[in-house]
Amino acid sequence: MSQNPPNYRVALREYIRAQAMPPDKFSHQDRLYALAVELAGAQPFDDDIVYAAAWLHDLGVFIGHRPEAPEALARWDHVAYVTAKAPELLREFGFPEAKIAAMLDAIRTHMPKDAPTTFEGVLLRDADLLEQLGAVAILRTVSKVGRDTRFIRFSDALRVLRLNLEQLPALFRLESARQLAQPRLAVLREFLAAAERERNGLDW
Repeated sequence: MSQNPPNYRVALREYIRAQAMPPDKFSHQDRLYALAVELAGAQPFDDDIVYAAAWLHDLGVFIGHRPEAPEALARWDHVAYVTAKAPELLREFGFPEAKIAAMLDAIRTHMPKDAPTTFEGVLLRDADLLEQLGAVAILRTVSKVGRDTRFIRFSDALRVLRLNLEQLPALFRLESARQLAQPRLAVLREFLAAAERERNGLDW
């Protein structure tokens, strides 16, 4: 009796659940996929590509997948790591072979500096930009203080959040993302203003 083909979505989700270290990094993938779907609205897109890209895109930033030495970590290319590792994983999980190349392309172009050439890539990138704004972005950024070599003090987290507020809104490709960004920008703007008021001139 032949077995049913593997459910790649379940396998991929459980793999990332096990690999996401620190564990709080796990929820980002679920939110990112949901945001990407919301951004698409009624426009057609390949859901397999967006799902797999959302769940795999940050594999290279997890402890156990990235280097730990500060010098090596400063040079680390987490996107190159995941695009090299993903095909084997996807084949193991039963992901459609014909869609692997397009999924890798979406991951390669998900950073703010990139310019996606497919709608799936645009969805992933705009959704990831949204994750860097608002209340969730504050939690994700401040949680790095003391456990990430880039975030030694609160001032490092505030600096990144200010840059996000100033630079990221202009990078959205989709009008739906610009609309969803507005309340997130308001939250981030108020948080930064409150932090500035409450520090009483002291260094963070």
